[in-house]
Amino acid sequence: MTKTILLAVSGSISAYKAADLTNQLSKFGYDVHVLMTKAATDFITPLTLQVLSKNPVHLDVMKEQDSKIINHIELAKQADLFILAPASANTIAHLAHGFADNMVTATALALPLATPKLFAPAMNTKMYDNPLTQRNIETLKEIGYREIEPRSSLLACGDIGRGALADLDTILEVVQSIL
Repeated sequence: MTKTILLAVSGSISAYKAADLTNQLSKFGYDVHVLMTKAATDFITPLTLQVLSKNPVHLDVMKEQDSKIINHIELAKQADLFILAPASANTIAHLAHGFADNMVTATALALPLATPKLFAPAMNTKMYDNPLTQRNIETLKEIGYREIEPRSSLLACGDIGRGALADLDTILEVVQSIL
């Protein structure tokens, strides 16, 4: 039986890596459904992820494709795994505080408690190390999310430090170990 993965993409320069992640997950035989925040669409087009996943990309919690189906609820029910990659500081904060103001956060809140949930942060080192972000990360862990920790690297902003999205091989290993 094919496993369904909800890949949530938030606004980070690392969003372009969601294309390769989507492609690899699809090649492994997973049914990948991509959810995007508005900010993510500034970094990568939904069409790219739609072509690679062979599924519609979900952008707006208020737009339903079928009036008989509440999209974010149905997606949450079908998910064998939820992964937020990249996970921006903003989306981590929204999840940690229960906001449901976009497709990613509304779907995450609708997930059954037993559904495995992963997040892979990607942001500037100072943002990642900020006590507020660290508190939000701990909150997510306390409610059952598993962090795939960022790498130390030269970041897009020119800083060197922890905050780069984990290597895709690492993310794929974690996904396969769960599924």
